[in-house]
Amino acid sequence: MDIDIYSPDSYTAGIPHAQFAWLRANAPVYWHRHPDGGGYWVLSRHADVTAVSRDFKTFSAQRGFVMVDDMPPDILTMTQSQLLGMDPPQHGPIRRAVISRFTSRMLAALEPRVRDIARGVMAAARAGEPVNFVDDLAGDLPTAVICSLLDIPEAMWPQIRRWSDLQTSGTDPDLGGTPEEVTQASIEMGTYGFELASERKGRGGDDLITLLIDQEVDGHTVSEMEFASLFVQLTVAGNETTRSLISSGMYALLERPALYQQLLDDPTGLPLAVEEMLRWTCPLHYFRRTATCDTEVAGQKIAEGDRVVMLYSSANFDEAVFASPLDFDIRRDPNPHLAFGHGIHLCLGANLARMEARVFFEEFFRSFGSGIELAGEPVFIRSNNIHGFKQMPVVLTRAA
Repeated sequence: MDIDIYSPDSYTAGIPHAQFAWLRANAPVYWHRHPDGGGYWVLSRHADVTAVSRDFKTFSAQRGFVMVDDMPPDILTMTQSQLLGMDPPQHGPIRRAVISRFTSRMLAALEPRVRDIARGVMAAARAGEPVNFVDDLAGDLPTAVICSLLDIPEAMWPQIRRWSDLQTSGTDPDLGGTPEEVTQASIEMGTYGFELASERKGRGGDDLITLLIDQEVDGHTVSEMEFASLFVQLTVAGNETTRSLISSGMYALLERPALYQQLLDDPTGLPLAVEEMLRWTCPLHYFRRTATCDTEVAGQKIAEGDRVVMLYSSANFDEAVFASPLDFDIRRDPNPHLAFGHGIHLCLGANLARMEARVFFEEFFRSFGSGIELAGEPVFIRSNNIHGFKQMPVVLTRAA
């Protein structure tokens, strides 16, 4: 089989399941050419992705960051100040600072606020005419939630989303910009985060910025500069991945009307259904690691400095782990998907995203019932990293 899972064009019809299945069966640790020269190792099996995710000493997130393309030194230095691009010992204290604010107790207290936002999204949605579900419904909730958590003025919310889209969808001509514009968006976003942290440090308050910037963990206080990088990561992740989860999850249900009706009749099934949406849609195709020494994976020798790419959207369909992986099963249990990654870099907002998706569907069902129809085929973002729609035209009818 001709394997090309680098080109963004390979993903414009969704996950390239045929290529991934071939890799899992024939070359689970596969040397893939890179268009700039050289290449990188691709891991397609669940077990290998999990093993590399756990071994942060051998496989570094910091040494080359998490994207497959090597970066210029100045950009690499900037990205390494983001939490997802840190290795221990720098990684631990900052992560614990954030995790301490994303407790189950805090999320339970946050749920009424998320529900109010979701109800506002439903109330503002236009019925009776085609709308883009991605932007007009699925995208509004995560933007509002993360911006509300950070107490960002509502007038800035569209700018936050624009900065986020530029950084995640730069390879899509409809959404992205030039490499210079993408870099500039990251700098402007980080600068804005630095300004917010500087304004709020030591002033007291219950927004997430104040709580993070004023606390000490393991003798370490999060600095304004560290928060600037954390701000970029929180806002970008809080926007893109949850939007993809909700819109792609809705599409999976609309393709299977019996499952949609099942959840409409009994929304208590939503927690398991959301896990299957996560496995099925997998908002990120991959993250990269860099080998810190000569090593091997599944018998394949890997040299120090080699790039190693963990294909989450292949691992989530591994026949060795998931029975009938190409069946969308909203009762699948257990469901050890890797949509949030694994190991020390497991997504910080995983449980927030789960809650947002559940509340979104609960409030959507309440407002619209079965009143949603596709008005055209969805269009995927042109990206080898982000898996989600940029357009999903639907027509809504409000419940009586």
